[in-house]
Amino acid sequence: MNQRFRTLLILGRVSNLPTVWSNCLAGWWLGGGGNYWKLPCLLLGVSLLYTGGMFLNDAFDQEFDRLRRPERPIPSGKIAAALVWRYGLGLLAFGMLLLLFCGPLAAAGGVLLALFIVLYDFTHKFFTGSPWLMGACRFWVYVIAGATGAAGLNGFAIFGGAALALYVVGLSHVARQESTRARVPLWPLVLLAAPTILALLINAGGYRMPAICISIVLGLWVVRCIRSIFLGGGTNVGWIVSNLLAGIVAVDWLAVAPQIQPWRSALVFPLLFGLTKWLQKYVPAT
Repeated sequence: MNQRFRTLLILGRVSNLPTVWSNCLAGWWLGGGGNYWKLPCLLLGVSLLYTGGMFLNDAFDQEFDRLRRPERPIPSGKIAAALVWRYGLGLLAFGMLLLLFCGPLAAAGGVLLALFIVLYDFTHKFFTGSPWLMGACRFWVYVIAGATGAAGLNGFAIFGGAALALYVVGLSHVARQESTRARVPLWPLVLLAAPTILALLINAGGYRMPAICISIVLGLWVVRCIRSIFLGGGTNVGWIVSNLLAGIVAVDWLAVAPQIQPWRSALVFPLLFGLTKWLQKYVPAT
């Protein structure tokens, strides 16, 4: 693989893009689906916002990375910081432009998402509340995607986005310990259960069984990810975070499982989960 191309993939953390597509599809389905001609703009627009945000993350963190993560592209000299800034800002601008074709509410959500991305990138090394900003970024993806659907933004997309946001907050608190080597705090791990709790609370009758089934899948995956924190011994935070990131797809699956035909969700979300894990073999997730 061309070294410059690989550097761009690492900067964009593209192994996580299937989780972004999963968010988009879940929010879009919860918003009624349809409007198929808008779907490519939704997927590409949000993907560009995510990738641009990852570029700016490295641009803002370049001094920190020189001390703690010298293997990252900027401190290792693989790419100039000025170029990373240009790529990051350009990707954000192009992403917001594409979301204009998804409707005014989706476009407004795109602007808010871009603002939260930049705010997170700027503050996450010194602001202890930054995991909540990261959670808000994923929440806005659901809002944008729900607004793109034929039925428009509704409570299903909002509650699904809120559940995912809490999961991401918990994940992000764990991720903060990767560079500091500090002990992983236990209280944020409770937030990883938020999607399951919300799904079981709001789904009744015939909707409950699909929620229970996917909750079991998600729960088993989360337990597999975090068990080393409780068992003692060595804790590989990078491995935990990478796998919890892949688990975002299961959170999305849980959000839509009670609402759409089982064959659709069983086809799409396991595929995106597998794609995430496959890409993580070649491009680091963090």
